[in-house]
Amino acid sequence: MFKKTIAAIAMLGAALGVTAKANAAEVLNFGIISTESSSNLKTIWDPFLADMAKQTGFEVKAFFAPDYAGIIEGMRFKQVDLAWYGNKSAMEAVDRANGEIFVQTVAADGSAGYYSHLIVPSDSGLNSLEDLLKHGGKDLVFGNGDPNSTSGNLVPGYYVFALNNIDPKSWFKTVLNAGHEANALAVANKQVDVATNNSENLARLKVTKPEALDKIKVIWTSPIIPSDPLVWRKDLSDADKAKLKGFFLGYGTERAGFTAEQVAAEKAVLAGLQWTNFRASNDDQLIPIRQLDLFKKKLKIMADESLSADDKAKQVAEIEAKLKALEAKAKTN
Repeated sequence: MFKKTIAAIAMLGAALGVTAKANAAEVLNFGIISTESSSNLKTIWDPFLADMAKQTGFEVKAFFAPDYAGIIEGMRFKQVDLAWYGNKSAMEAVDRANGEIFVQTVAADGSAGYYSHLIVPSDSGLNSLEDLLKHGGKDLVFGNGDPNSTSGNLVPGYYVFALNNIDPKSWFKTVLNAGHEANALAVANKQVDVATNNSENLARLKVTKPEALDKIKVIWTSPIIPSDPLVWRKDLSDADKAKLKGFFLGYGTERAGFTAEQVAAEKAVLAGLQWTNFRASNDDQLIPIRQLDLFKKKLKIMADESLSADDKAKQVAEIEAKLKALEAKAKTN
């Protein structure tokens, strides 16, 4: 899997004319996670990236990969300078790719985040998580999300499966991994019986594939998930960081040198992305995601019958120490 990802990065880099570099100078490679088809993403992102190029002076190039790992590894190998991630993939970028969160998206309605869902065909006999747990998964095909997806994997992995002592790989008849749009269409076409998705993607389907949305129903909704972060490489120059942060925090707001018509046009671009004005953020927005990830790992260790009691106690103690540190950090924010 890792070799395939690296190969994909190399091919994409060659296609884009991307080369590794220590600092973004004239070219800025912008990574976009694969929540849906590249053609759909290109349609909604191009106007925003064009405005970024015009206002910052960078030549902005979109960097797509077939999975989230491709964007993370692209940043690690300095082929991606800046990227839009979900929180789980942002955590991986911060921990493994020298990334740093600097701003956060805000939903078009101003809400603080979005929701993970389990979806099924509209005529399915399953109407709730309780129905699914009662039915069991031995005769069901499950569409799981990308391993680095927050709403498609981490959140349902904890709330739906870990808390119910379920390993999806053994509980379901078959488990397939795909992006949000692919999972939704697979449910609508009855290629899978149940799948993960999120509120943002279902809202997008209302625009891109309304006929598919009519064939889907939600049977479970998660607690709210913090809105997506934007992550840059830490080794970008201070001047480039200031330029980028100024652009993001100013975009769609009333400011000197921009007419009301220009601001309205920017707001329309953000609306196409299902967002309103960005807000400043930092790596601390990942604290609840880190806690969730550790809780999930703790439950997995406790259920692992291959571990001795001493090994379990040692590993659980290590996780508890990390959770305690995160809790203390959260209280200081």
